[in-house]
Amino acid sequence: MILIDADACPVKREITETALRRNIQAIFVAGSYLRLTENPLIRLFVAGEGFDAADDAIAAVAKPGTVTVTADILLAERVLKAGGAALDPRGREFTPESIGETVATRDLMHELRPGMEGMTGGQGGGQRPFGPRDRAAFKNALDRILTRMARDPA
Repeated sequence: MILIDADACPVKREITETALRRNIQAIFVAGSYLRLTENPLIRLFVAGEGFDAADDAIAAVAKPGTVTVTADILLAERVLKAGGAALDPRGREFTPESIGETVATRDLMHELRPGMEGMTGGQGGGQRPFGPRDRAAFKNALDRILTRMARDPA
């Protein structure tokens, strides 16, 4: 099963295509209604607009054998603790070995950000725009994780 933190997910189409091709359930979890492909394998769960409502809904069902697609590092950490796999929309797999450092870096950047705002001359940093390379990297990573899970379901 693929669980998707769907509100700002840029790879909904790629997830849908992969789920249909592999005959795997994909559940898009969002704060409000999303238009999705009509197919029994593709489902929407509206978690509501409460803070972390979608994250809490995903974390409640994540388990070994599930793949969660999210850019939220703290949600990825919760999914990994539940035994699931986690992948960001750019194709980076979060692992039990890497998540501690990733969370620490996120926390450090969160603390540094207010002091650095005046240093950039009004130009924000951040990630580069999402493009075709990111879509390809994501699709490859999702296929790799699903293949690994099919071989070794535990």
